[in-house]
Amino acid sequence: MKHNIATYLRNSRIVNRFMSAPSPWWVVLAADLLVVAFSCLITFTFNREAKDPGLGLLGYPPVKGVIVLLVYSGFMALTHTSRYVVRLSVVEDMYRVVAMVSASSIVLALLSLGLIPVLGHTWMDLWNIFVIGVLSFTLMMFMRLGIKYIYRQLQGAALTRRRVIVLGSTVNSFAFASALLNEPGGTYRPVALLTLNSDINKSNINDIPLLHYSDDTIDEIFDTYRCDTLMFPGSLLKFMRTGLADKFLKHHIRLLMYGQVKEFDRDGAKPSGSVRGIHIEDLLGREVIQSDTAEVEHTLRGQVVMITGAAGSIGSEIVNQVAGMKAAEIVLVDQAETPMHELQLMMESKHPDIKIHLFIGDVANADRMEQAFMRYRPRYVFHAAAYKHVPMMERNPSEAILTNVFGTKNLADLAVKYRAEKFVMISTDKAVNPTNVMGASKRIAEIYVQSLFFHSQRSSDGNVTQFITTRFGNVLGSNGSVIPLFRRQIEQGGPVTVTHRDIIRYFMTIPEACSLVLQAGTMGRGGEIFVFDMGQPVKIYDLATRMISLSGLRPGEDIEIVETGLRPGEKLYEELLNDKEATMATRNNKIMIAKVRIYDYAEVIDHLDRLRMYTLDGEYHDIVAEMKRIVPEYMSQNSVWASIDKEISKTEVMKEVTR
Repeated sequence: MKHNIATYLRNSRIVNRFMSAPSPWWVVLAADLLVVAFSCLITFTFNREAKDPGLGLLGYPPVKGVIVLLVYSGFMALTHTSRYVVRLSVVEDMYRVVAMVSASSIVLALLSLGLIPVLGHTWMDLWNIFVIGVLSFTLMMFMRLGIKYIYRQLQGAALTRRRVIVLGSTVNSFAFASALLNEPGGTYRPVALLTLNSDINKSNINDIPLLHYSDDTIDEIFDTYRCDTLMFPGSLLKFMRTGLADKFLKHHIRLLMYGQVKEFDRDGAKPSGSVRGIHIEDLLGREVIQSDTAEVEHTLRGQVVMITGAAGSIGSEIVNQVAGMKAAEIVLVDQAETPMHELQLMMESKHPDIKIHLFIGDVANADRMEQAFMRYRPRYVFHAAAYKHVPMMERNPSEAILTNVFGTKNLADLAVKYRAEKFVMISTDKAVNPTNVMGASKRIAEIYVQSLFFHSQRSSDGNVTQFITTRFGNVLGSNGSVIPLFRRQIEQGGPVTVTHRDIIRYFMTIPEACSLVLQAGTMGRGGEIFVFDMGQPVKIYDLATRMISLSGLRPGEDIEIVETGLRPGEKLYEELLNDKEATMATRNNKIMIAKVRIYDYAEVIDHLDRLRMYTLDGEYHDIVAEMKRIVPEYMSQNSVWASIDKEISKTEVMKEVTR
């Protein structure tokens, strides 16, 4: 029977109309006037308000009733009693109804008393005026309370709202729960508050149960309240990252985050509009590295800035941040036509006052790059263009060398030739003790720009281009990264594939990575390799488990996790520093400078000449062998190039024997 009533209510158009939107103001006004008319009828009937022959028409009770209605309607308009949403506003409305009834009664009493000199008695009995006022106020408030009660009951009639528990016992948590509960056409129905504070003794707050959290009672609490969703304020996100979120996810509790009350209590915004699902990026974050934006803005304001790889994940965010620093002109260099077009549209929309130059070209094409430098004369260069996919570069080492090494060399040489002030290169943690072609190619690029800086410094008495390198871990949500891959696999129903159960990686956000690039561009004085505190590494298998749970699914049941084996050149963990390297502190305690071996520029050029020859010949074996000679710590893992390590070792042994 209960189920049938709930089904009827769910399908009723009248009920859904009532639940989805407040009634128009004129409906509330008409209802209030009917209440006043009914009060007049009851008063005149039981108090025997008879016709007064000395007043003509004004002496008839119906005419008196009309005058009462006109006075009341006037003060209803002045006090806006019909403008409040009845289901939400009992207390606020009460004040206005009291003011309206009191004012109407006073005016009617003054009118009646004012006619005594003319009539010799009152126009209308003062007692009747008082009774009409009391009855009207009482019935109006009962009507409002009744509507609110019916609304609450319909909310609880198993309609379409999702039952949720709100985390927290603060005023904000309670205010948010109340706002959700009373929201017209709302999506969520808070059934309890969950507190982490064991010192709170209350069992409920304004009829909303207050529950105490413990690891052992999570299942019991959510089963008792027939709920599978927890909402928490954004202010607790930092706390959720410490492991609390994982405790709820382990029990298959969905997590939703909401903004503070002040964030949605403006311009009539709905509280449910501030609710969003939790992304894996929210839980992998840590304290954001604070950059000195004032220093960066002072440096870049009014300058011509070139950004290579501008249409990529990192490049486009650098473009956005540089535009925010009010650079005079931004030269966007990339060879990807469609992403560049999208970037242009974004810039025209967000930064119409910034002059941008779209320059389509491959950084490996030295002549094309020189055209860009000759035409725009950039003062600051941020070099983000690179091939970054490990397995792809393992199969195509010549392309890794042409773009990552010689593309960087082209730009670095042009920066010196055209007297750029600073050149900031984006590297990777895979350049430390590289196990793959991609990481080794980035390490060679690091070696070249660093040796070029010190060579230029020794060869010139004046100012030289300052070359600075920044090493990053994995960037959350970047093109081709693991998180978008897992997200697609989950949407497709699985399986989610991980290469190894124990593989770990460092992560940071795209804005944070780009902020570090800009900070390095102002902090560096040339020759530095900047690294920074990336917090604790994340196990990729645990990442997959979290993402499945955040999707409301069960790992291993709804979505399988499958190990596929390490890919060519892939290692279980990444490093930010070579074992033989140490670091020096900077004024930002999250950013450090790696102390690395300084290569002789002439020696580097000799190696690059041989590397160019092998690349032009397409001899993959010779390319990789020369890379290993330049970067002795480059030892291939799970790769066809591992055999070269043994060849080089044997050659070195033979040299020692010959000596």
